[in-house]
Amino acid sequence: MTSTTPSTLQSAGPLLLVAGVSPGGGAVLFAADVTRARVLAFEVRSEDTAEAGAPGAAGTTEVRVDHLDAKLASLLGVEQTDVLVKGLAVHPVSHETYLSVARGSGAEGRVAIVRADAAGQLSVVELDELPFTAVDLDDAPDADDERQDVWLDGMEASSKPREIHGVTLNIAQVPLYRSTITDLAWVDGALFVAGLSNEEFTSRLRRIPFPFDGSTVATSVEIFHVDHGKYETQSPIRALTSFDGGASILATYTCTPVAVFSVADLRGEGLVRGRTVAELGPMNQPFSLVSYERDGEEFLLVSNTRHPLLKIPAASIGGQSGLTLGLSAEGASMGVPRESLDHPGVTWMANLDRRSIVVVQEEGGELHLRTLTAEVL
Repeated sequence: MTSTTPSTLQSAGPLLLVAGVSPGGGAVLFAADVTRARVLAFEVRSEDTAEAGAPGAAGTTEVRVDHLDAKLASLLGVEQTDVLVKGLAVHPVSHETYLSVARGSGAEGRVAIVRADAAGQLSVVELDELPFTAVDLDDAPDADDERQDVWLDGMEASSKPREIHGVTLNIAQVPLYRSTITDLAWVDGALFVAGLSNEEFTSRLRRIPFPFDGSTVATSVEIFHVDHGKYETQSPIRALTSFDGGASILATYTCTPVAVFSVADLRGEGLVRGRTVAELGPMNQPFSLVSYERDGEEFLLVSNTRHPLLKIPAASIGGQSGLTLGLSAEGASMGVPRESLDHPGVTWMANLDRRSIVVVQEEGGELHLRTLTAEVL
């Protein structure tokens, strides 16, 4: 059923593009409108994508846009410093790339969805021309909730440098509702929405059937935070992805634990505890979590604000017992193995296919859109 509410986005947030799930069998672009606690699902029509067999369709091996921030600024009529990329998605057939872009920081920053075609040309997606439906989250924190979340990505106007243990971080304290939606994932045939809620245990995973029918199963979740040495229910998941064939969700948090949740446990009943399988290091906020295949094996990538791009073998996760000791405790473990990759500046990531990842990468003070193939990861 097509929503009658306006399709205009009031805030930039995570994006997700899933093929073959629209009523007509096409792709759907899910866009989070964070300040309104809403997810909109836009049908990407066949005429909006590259024709099969055309240049840049399924045979595309690389997405590349040099000087992305400068080109976005020119397209949107703003200063380059006012361009903030807040989300990334790639069409699985046409390989067109979609960017959620804030024109200015803060809750009042205007938003645009911008598409990069196979030739690297940018255009604003006219959302009002696309059929859409929407779902509103009924558990969002109120605007006057005095609780706050902490962001380390430096994208907030109120970010201030603060030195902690010799490391300077750009820290912003924002109202809780600004983290109602932190990431989206398609898992086991449903949309999962991570973020914070108005409950006492604020960290939430919401399972929303699609097409939207008004129902949502919301589950409060907690994990053992190795660096902090305690169980936590207040910190939101920052990035998540489907894992183990859709039977599980892999999620990562600020400072940077990685945990596994069984989808079968996420029934909206009580507080569900994830199994912490890795501690990737403190004073860091992850941007994205994706998986890819190389030489017949599955690997996971985590992009971060302070740490390098990190690679984790998926096969190591199943046998990793849950971490329940703080780093200062005797016998403490960092969990599954990980490898630091020499691809600095990677922030947002999305799969081009199972062997290629499209990334937003900062280099020389500018943003670029790049493709990293399995051979270099």
